[in-house]
Amino acid sequence: MKLLEIRQLETGYGEKQVVFGLSLDVREGEIIALIGPNGAGKSTVLKAVCGLIPIWKGEIYFNGTPTNGSTPAQNVVRGITLAPQGNRVFADLTVMENLEIGGYPLPRKEAKERITRMLELFPILKKRARQDAGRLSGGEQQMLALARALVPKPKLLMLDEPSLGLAPNLVATVFQQIADISKEAGVAILIVEQKVREVLEMCDRVYSMKLGRVVFEGQPARLKEDGETLRDLFL
Repeated sequence: MKLLEIRQLETGYGEKQVVFGLSLDVREGEIIALIGPNGAGKSTVLKAVCGLIPIWKGEIYFNGTPTNGSTPAQNVVRGITLAPQGNRVFADLTVMENLEIGGYPLPRKEAKERITRMLELFPILKKRARQDAGRLSGGEQQMLALARALVPKPKLLMLDEPSLGLAPNLVATVFQQIADISKEAGVAILIVEQKVREVLEMCDRVYSMKLGRVVFEGQPARLKEDGETLRDLFL
């Protein structure tokens, strides 16, 4: 069943259009990779889906319901969460306070239960629960960003370059955690990532963007076996 449907999306910032007629689908439980060169519009798509920027044209449906004009808070309640690129955590707040922010849409009891579940899923965060998030390592901050986005029990988790800033030896670990989370919790994942070879190993389907448009859609095996096409997508 299609969980997320984007149809002919056009959007951008101010007067600058960044995305042109983009369409893509995410089915329940799928891991979908969105790849492409810097400036292709990948992060902009995620922002439009979660309601951070307006939709100029086109339609976005979640569970069959149109979400055009919805606020980020309304979309979180629907089951859409985003772990953004860059500053992923509130550095001056503790690990526990970061998780509590993730639980704000939920009733207090349910939020507490979800936070407890995240601390079980990420044991290192339990050890660091009273520590300021800004004192965590890069890998630990990434785990916290994932855990916070998972607290509201999303149906769709969107990840914007989760490997950014991580030491090379941590990238495989984080990607494995993402795959495990999708399998264990049945969460669909839409991931924007520059570590293309790594993300192709974990995703079910892949879309590639260039200059705001989808230029490739298909199975990751097609790109893993065709290095020339993969290079062309990034030129």
